[in-house]
Amino acid sequence: MIFSATGKFTPGRWVGFLLIFFCLQAVKPALSEGYSQSQYQRFQGRLIDHRSRLNPKFKKKRRQTTQYIIVHTSELGLDATLRVVSGGKQFQSGYKTPGGHAHYVIARNGRTYRILDKRYRADHAGRSMWKGRTDISDVSLGIELVGYHTAPITKSQYRSLEMLLGILEKAYGLNDQAVLTHSQVAYGRPNPWFRKNHRGRKRCAKNFNRTKAGLGPGVPYDPDVRAGRLMADPTLASVFYAPDLKAPLPLTPPRKYGSNIISTTNSAWSIAGGDYDKNTTAYLLPDGRILPGNRINKIIGWTHLPLNTKVLLNQDMEPAVIQILARTPVKIISRNMTAWSHAGAAYRKDSTLYFLPSGRVYPGSKILDWDDLPLKTRMLVGYRGPFSITPTQTAYKIAGQKYKAPEIIYYVAPGILTTGDKIIDFNDLPKGVQMYLPLALK
Repeated sequence: MIFSATGKFTPGRWVGFLLIFFCLQAVKPALSEGYSQSQYQRFQGRLIDHRSRLNPKFKKKRRQTTQYIIVHTSELGLDATLRVVSGGKQFQSGYKTPGGHAHYVIARNGRTYRILDKRYRADHAGRSMWKGRTDISDVSLGIELVGYHTAPITKSQYRSLEMLLGILEKAYGLNDQAVLTHSQVAYGRPNPWFRKNHRGRKRCAKNFNRTKAGLGPGVPYDPDVRAGRLMADPTLASVFYAPDLKAPLPLTPPRKYGSNIISTTNSAWSIAGGDYDKNTTAYLLPDGRILPGNRINKIIGWTHLPLNTKVLLNQDMEPAVIQILARTPVKIISRNMTAWSHAGAAYRKDSTLYFLPSGRVYPGSKILDWDDLPLKTRMLVGYRGPFSITPTQTAYKIAGQKYKAPEIIYYVAPGILTTGDKIIDFNDLPKGVQMYLPLALK
């Protein structure tokens, strides 16, 4: 009894009340209080078992201990994510990983896939460190959220993730601070931008909101940066932690993120992280050349990479093919080339336009689910419009003398986009044709 017989709160009982309060705060609920037991059971019953797709070359190894849960964003669409985490990633060099790169995948609609039994080690964290422990894959579970670190995680994903985290935390006796993002634990070797081992090798899940996933506060500082084992990545530090007065100050200011164009404030490292020198990262130079990341240092040098160079991630085609696609204003979404592959961080902008096979046209800001974009969807990156051609509003009046230029796009019919230099007779254009002009054309 906390109150006295008179109904007053006695000083001696304050101590007892506070002890009870803090004990209750220290004990994490077995499952998130936001969902009922039947909802958890329904969620588990709806898990899609994808374990049969696991690469047979993947060697299963039981994890001896589980200390962390690592959240990733896949930087791919759903089909590609499932293919890579189960079957492995193919490189242009011919090398292919044996898969087993996650325990779970959560699609943008919340559907959850079990990739690997949670007892086994998944190769998901790569070069990583937390509290001095390296190779975090040995002691953690990996969850991939389908999507990109530059776009919001969906409500459906957060709902499924919250339930999954509640189940896993209960199973392994973990608290909320055991949940980290891949960008928090990954680290890189010295490179042209950092003279020592450092954070920032990965950007994935930089957009992860702990509150929306039903989690309490995370670790308030980077333990490896504070201990001097790693240099800080200024931008990631500003995302995840308050200013840490005990940690060594970073040598460089935060970079400008969100663009895939090299500028004075946006380096190859800012854009690509640890993939900056991979052969799957393509650099489209202002002079039209395409070079893979693993050839930049030898041919140009990282300190001499021209401004306005465009950086394309996750490219699994030959540079010559990428070069052709890069020169063509009309891009096509395929299994190999996603919206991100074509547009980089601009894939969600109003100036990136999507022409669906159904005939509907949407700006990037209006696309709700990137996994639902059908194959053969066409794209224009950095364009404005539409401008309707009418008997009084001619192509010439809209675009001036450049109306026949190859960068001027004409939307003739669903699935048919053509450039100005391909039209023979402008008097023969069917009714309803619309024009799209590049932003650079004033």
